[in-house]
Amino acid sequence: MIKLKRILVPTDFSDFSKHALRYGCEFARRFSAELHLLNVVENIYPIVAEPGMAMPAAGEYLADLQKSAEQAIEQFPQPDWAEGIPVTRTVQAGTPFLEVIRYAKDMDIDLIVIGTHGRSGLVHVLMGSVAEKVVRKSPCPVLTVRPEGHDFVMP
Repeated sequence: MIKLKRILVPTDFSDFSKHALRYGCEFARRFSAELHLLNVVENIYPIVAEPGMAMPAAGEYLADLQKSAEQAIEQFPQPDWAEGIPVTRTVQAGTPFLEVIRYAKDMDIDLIVIGTHGRSGLVHVLMGSVAEKVVRKSPCPVLTVRPEGHDFVMP
């Protein structure tokens, strides 16, 4: 029998990750599991500012991003989606796929539910895919949720 105790839903606050979050909430409810939400603030700072553009110090920039993400993650999931589900919300800085993998290992996650942007072709080659890297490196099963995919149908 499959036992899911901890389910991780990485989120970038996009509609794609909200769609995956809905799946994560439903799995958590069905398996009486903990739901873990993770947002990773990418430590990317412009090396060369545009001429005449005032830039905050790198430390302030990252701290501002992290504070904004911490405020945003508190709004997830929607109350009716998570009713009765224990939710842990975490914001970390780093490379998204590495932090998702690290979190899954550290927290002994049983399932990762991650949204995909549905990109293909040259855009996918140039940008890569966090979801694809998570699938390849994950210590546990990963459910990828496509934006145009099947929705839950309530009886």
